[in-house]
Amino acid sequence: MSFTITLVVVIYLLVICYLGFLGYRKTTGAADYLVAGRRIHPYVMAISYGATFISTSAIVGFGGVAGLFGMGLLWLTFLNIFVGIFIAFVVFGNRTRIMGYHLDAHTFPEFLGRRYQSKFIQVFSGAVIFVAMPLYASVVLIGGARFIETNLGIDYTTALFVFSIIIAAYVIAGGLKAVMYTDALQGTIMFVGMTILFIFTYSKLGGFSAAHQALSDLADKVPESLQKLGHLGWTSMPIFNSEWWWTLVSTIVLGVGIGVLAQPQLVVRFMTVKSRRELNRAVFVGGIFIFMMTGVAFVVGSLSNVYFFQDGGKIAIAAAGGNPDKIIPLYISQALPTWFGVIFMLTLLAAAMSTVSSQFHAMGSAMSRDIYEQVTTSKGKTVGLTRLAILIGIIVVIWLGYVLPEGIIARGTAIFFGLCASCFLPMYGLGLYWKRVTPVAAKTGLVFGFFGSLFYLWFIHQKEAVEFGFCKALFGSDTLLSFPWTAVDPIMVIFPLTLVITVVLSLVTRPPDEEHINKCFR
Repeated sequence: MSFTITLVVVIYLLVICYLGFLGYRKTTGAADYLVAGRRIHPYVMAISYGATFISTSAIVGFGGVAGLFGMGLLWLTFLNIFVGIFIAFVVFGNRTRIMGYHLDAHTFPEFLGRRYQSKFIQVFSGAVIFVAMPLYASVVLIGGARFIETNLGIDYTTALFVFSIIIAAYVIAGGLKAVMYTDALQGTIMFVGMTILFIFTYSKLGGFSAAHQALSDLADKVPESLQKLGHLGWTSMPIFNSEWWWTLVSTIVLGVGIGVLAQPQLVVRFMTVKSRRELNRAVFVGGIFIFMMTGVAFVVGSLSNVYFFQDGGKIAIAAAGGNPDKIIPLYISQALPTWFGVIFMLTLLAAAMSTVSSQFHAMGSAMSRDIYEQVTTSKGKTVGLTRLAILIGIIVVIWLGYVLPEGIIARGTAIFFGLCASCFLPMYGLGLYWKRVTPVAAKTGLVFGFFGSLFYLWFIHQKEAVEFGFCKALFGSDTLLSFPWTAVDPIMVIFPLTLVITVVLSLVTRPPDEEHINKCFR
């Protein structure tokens, strides 16, 4: 199989290079490099959105978490489709497209800054993206590198480095056009790979009824340590108000399910199409894509418990040595035919490359257009500066990929999604529909959302507070509050507070300039 694997990978990378070169040839200015010229085909836009949204973080990270938590993660699939596709496209998408066009915005921070006539908002938002997004990008890279390590026997360090360099090459050269062209191919590969995985899994376990009955019968095999946290089995929700329930519902389901609305690398895609019709046409394609990506990953992750128990008498997390990030790669390598390992390797390569390329692009544009060009007098060098900023971001991401702990993929994703929701979603969502939102309110909400989230992570949310150790060093205890606050994700507290602050301050501060508001909403 080594020759076949090599040949398939080489062909895949050659096609990716061609699409990247095509994007480079069609990029003639900042609008092409940053928003793909605002005339992208709806299919390309929908698949690019979905492929950027769904990464190895969803397939490997959250698929592995499903092996730990069970079918309850399917609530996240529901939110991914209803919120991440329907609400995002129908409620947010067209307003963002029109307002972005009138304000001549090319990035998400620039959109926010021009909506509120605030250079501070643009710079601060760009800084949040450039500082926080490397965490999300690194966990996506880790997911791809872990699969390569487990299934191909390639050293993790080498896999991570080579993976990053390949992605960097076409992102730096071709900008968002190259990213979206390659996304369309990668998303198609992901859809085919996950469809085959779905069919093979149920075939391996004896069909739908037999597989799910066998999973229900494993309820008494839940480790005692997890039972104490509230785990009732892989086909049941955890005990209400238990630590396991709060982690599943607040961090995994709501943290990611709501946070998707304010993802910078996704929002910018609304500004790449030319009319509402393209967005409406993209809803169906995007919904089916997300259903197959997350639904299959979460179902297969849960059912992997049945396979590992029947094969070796262990549940999934035990078979993976306690690391949920290894559950899906291990299941693929042991349960499915060898040739499928090649297909799934391409699926994960495509998932990681499509997401990371968009993240690199968002980080680079944030540093160049939203920070550097706003605080200096340098103008008209956006493309060159963005390429340099992307390179800097890549170096940071690779470094994080080497130093972050095991089992970080799903957690790192949830942290970034929650941070974006707390910082950006109130002023972004309100700013699309409510003319009364004031710059003072938007600025205050942005700053509170960012520092409030950090404070909650450092001093209250137990997993992060214990690892950072700031609370222990300053106050002598692991956290400032006790359960259930230590299990509640920051998004459940900081996002509502930010929303209230933004609304109240908008009502009591000076209204925005009427002429500017008319320009935004015309």
